[in-house]
Amino acid sequence: MANGDMVRELYEGCYRRLVGQLFAICGNLGEAEDAVQEAFVQAVEKPRRFAQLDNPEAWLRTVALNAVRRRYRRANRFHGLLSRAGVPETTLSALSADRVALVEALRQLPYEQREAIVLHHIVDLPVSAIAVQLRVPEGTVKARLSRGRSRLAPLVHEFADDVEEVNHV
Repeated sequence: MANGDMVRELYEGCYRRLVGQLFAICGNLGEAEDAVQEAFVQAVEKPRRFAQLDNPEAWLRTVALNAVRRRYRRANRFHGLLSRAGVPETTLSALSADRVALVEALRQLPYEQREAIVLHHIVDLPVSAIAVQLRVPEGTVKARLSRGRSRLAPLVHEFADDVEEVNHV
């Protein structure tokens, strides 16, 4: 199969899923779409490297996550300027009420905890895979998940149940 065909099939098969995952992390649909598109552009620009990957979707997610991280760092630098200029928050009206509530709850977490929660609970990656993808020890991932769940518990019923189970075990 030609690389272009492989990228096209992968785009059709996982673009929406990747955008959903990145949206849950960054809370901005436009940024999530841009980051995933940037990952696909890199795949097309490096066809030999991309064709040799064992897990192209994981590679695309990593590239997109790196793009979001770069944007997040830049946004933090300019957050003061944006708030003084009165730039409005992105509206989430096209999503279901449950999705909006979850994204709003996730936005209240520190970035690292949000990233771990999304990769584990939405992407459904095991702790070991998250550690590899984020380049941190497994214990760090577990700590971020635990702290993130605790902070989400008052905001999202599903995580309140998870925290209760952990406390009773």
